[in-house]
Amino acid sequence: MTGLVLGPMLRHVDETTASIWVQTGQAATVTVEAGDRRASAATFGAHGHHYALVELTGLEPGSRTAYRVLLDDDPVWPAPVDDFPDPVIATPSRQQQLRLAFGSCRVSVPHDAEHTDDYGVDALRAYALHLAKNAGERWPDLLLLLGDQVYADETSDEIREFISHRRSLEEPPGAELQDYVEYAELYRLAWSDPANRWLLSTVPTAMIFDDHDIRDDWNTSWTWRQQMAAKPWWHDRIVGGLGSYWVYQHLGNLSVAERAEDPLWQKVVAHQGPDELDLTAALDAFAERTDEQPDTYRWSFARDFGGTARLVVVDSRAARVLTPEQRSMIDATEMAWLHEQMLGGFDHLLVGTSLPFLLAPGLHHAEAFSEGLCNGAWGRGVARVGEWLRQVVDMEHWAAFQPGFQEVADMTLAVASGELGDAPSTVTFLSGDVHHSYVATAAPDAEVSNRVVTSRILQAVCSPIRNPLPSAMQRVTTWGTRRWLARVPRRLARWAKVPPSPLTWGIERGPWYDNNLAVLETGDRGGLTMRWYAGDVTGRASDDPVIRTVAEFEVPVRP
Repeated sequence: MTGLVLGPMLRHVDETTASIWVQTGQAATVTVEAGDRRASAATFGAHGHHYALVELTGLEPGSRTAYRVLLDDDPVWPAPVDDFPDPVIATPSRQQQLRLAFGSCRVSVPHDAEHTDDYGVDALRAYALHLAKNAGERWPDLLLLLGDQVYADETSDEIREFISHRRSLEEPPGAELQDYVEYAELYRLAWSDPANRWLLSTVPTAMIFDDHDIRDDWNTSWTWRQQMAAKPWWHDRIVGGLGSYWVYQHLGNLSVAERAEDPLWQKVVAHQGPDELDLTAALDAFAERTDEQPDTYRWSFARDFGGTARLVVVDSRAARVLTPEQRSMIDATEMAWLHEQMLGGFDHLLVGTSLPFLLAPGLHHAEAFSEGLCNGAWGRGVARVGEWLRQVVDMEHWAAFQPGFQEVADMTLAVASGELGDAPSTVTFLSGDVHHSYVATAAPDAEVSNRVVTSRILQAVCSPIRNPLPSAMQRVTTWGTRRWLARVPRRLARWAKVPPSPLTWGIERGPWYDNNLAVLETGDRGGLTMRWYAGDVTGRASDDPVIRTVAEFEVPVRP
């Protein structure tokens, strides 16, 4: 394979810099030209694949500039027969309001009638086609992908065919991914559709993993981790998964300055000589270390959008503390970093976490009860049953890691009450994972906290982009959101010695189960609007959707 394999993907963009990521079919020098700005980077190799990330600097704030990509001085993007608008780099201005699209959970299957019947319309692709056909519409300043960009454990026919040419599907791990090379092919399938490829080339993206990027229920508990470690294929899976995540997703999350401090990236930029750097050994060693010692590397990141908004994206998978009775969604190092980021002084504080911080109350208290059982509140025998139930029913959200939940809830109230700077208009958690969407609103629980908050505390979930929840599970989930049903699991959680939550909350809108992509837009005087869009092919070809509005939620402006 030669030429441009994947990309260009527009990644971190601020007022004066832009990062453009590509995968190429061979070692090359990659050049990006945007107006009078030009920058180049040599590719680096990993497991026989070739990548480059080009850092373009000196851009004008608030500018919008078309760009092109060259490999060894030969133009390769935009493609000459492409029907999509030219990709652009749009830098924000300091006073600009934020428009952010977000969602999670997208399987990579074709867009023909058969797969559309099975999986529904790809909401990301429908939104891409809408933007391409409506040049006058304001495009998002950022697309935030909140996990499960790829499914390493639920594979399509295309990736299974690829795997079958490498090894037998009858041997473990069967049709699941085994190593970096298989991850590379899965990313190629996920990001190569022309409409989505165009969108990713012209809208900046930020990403964080969730469990299916590695395996369902990744890091649910200490018992789960020990069970996985005993499998002969697990080492190559986790090393390939984390290594490919650094290359394909994480590297572009960082600003130019942050990337310069990354030890692995320093090896890339320090390389001298005519031959391409082969990063394979260093990448594998890095991935192995970050899995075994998660406090040695931070996958979480944050960025500010002028004085309008701060976005803090939290790793709620790799940084977990799994030691029984000391469980936390994030470790002490990560928690200290989060404390530094959770500040007032912005109109909106946005916290991205793949797993919803606030589940429907009934589901939340059920998971908290489950953790109490697993910790031995009702004896060792019941604890073993609790661990089995935890894995079978996926009880591994924030509620099932109570120390971390309690600390972040306290942080949230501190921000919302103005203790950490001027209280923002909203503190909004943005999440995915659960294959249904909703909005929850929260407040201090008067029995636990005497804080007076002035911020609106929200949980907004957009899931899935394309991977619908089976109808039977939809019915169960809908019942789980009923307010009156929360009373029983809440009481059980108290009996299992779970501390009371400093927050109380309820579902304000939802749940709904469409494949959808959400768009959040800030406004003057602290206003905030969110809309969920789905693709619709009624009376149309399966690969030619239009978008429809599924739901809308608005936070009014401050008086």
